[in-house]
Amino acid sequence: MEAWHAAVLGLVEGVTEYLPVSSTGHLILASSLLGLDAPEHAEALKAFEIAIQGGAILAVLGLYRARVVQMGRGLAGRDPAGQRLLRNLALGFAPAAALGPLLDKPIDRLLFRPLPVLFALAAGGAWMIWLDRRQRGNPTGAALDALGWRAAVAIGFFQCVAMWPGTSRSMMAIAGGLIVGLRIGDAAEFSFLLGVPTLGAACAYKLLKNLLAAHASGAPNLFVALGPAPVAIGFAVAAASAALAVRWLVGFLQRAGLAPFGWYRLALAGVLGALSLAGLVQLGA
Repeated sequence: MEAWHAAVLGLVEGVTEYLPVSSTGHLILASSLLGLDAPEHAEALKAFEIAIQGGAILAVLGLYRARVVQMGRGLAGRDPAGQRLLRNLALGFAPAAALGPLLDKPIDRLLFRPLPVLFALAAGGAWMIWLDRRQRGNPTGAALDALGWRAAVAIGFFQCVAMWPGTSRSMMAIAGGLIVGLRIGDAAEFSFLLGVPTLGAACAYKLLKNLLAAHASGAPNLFVALGPAPVAIGFAVAAASAALAVRWLVGFLQRAGLAPFGWYRLALAGVLGALSLAGLVQLGA
């Protein structure tokens, strides 16, 4: 992997991780278009795409450091609101923590490919347009501090749908927040914060899995196969671009809602599908 490849993938990851458009789906498509998805590098590339999510985690921790401090005070028993938020994030993370390891292998085998991603992008786009119209008919909602534990668990199960690449973890968490009654800005904030344990666990799990598999088989791990410099570049670019994307997204959602992202997803799936059928771009099966 060249340094510029890593920078492009880091930019794609950072910009799309917290937007409801699916960072994993965009990374799979971008890797395919750049010709980086050769079979001999497939496992290392998948691990790289997960590892650079650490940059997006770092961005949220920096932007929402006041919430992080609040949860720290809650953990020490000095802030009831911080304690509730920490509890809700733990409950929201629990479904993914339980189901992720069970579904990891079949998802990797069956869904980490361009065509399933295109399907998920289109289906998710249509659902977002419908949800946006539903939400505009009922624009009121609750603040994040009013989120109950049952609603947090429900959002966690919504998030699990995004294990299908191309669906978008951010989209499902924001949508789940809206459905359980949060205001759109508060749903987005909970989605960002919920991404910290979810993405952190995915990063750690994938990296450990890659390193252990490489050690057992004698094959190169992702740092050897792709080089440490590209991994570092991808991480840094993802962190910077995610910080900019998160700062922009909340205001945009409050002004324009989810529908623009739904139309974008439909357009992207349609254009890439048409170009692939015409033979103008090559997408793996």
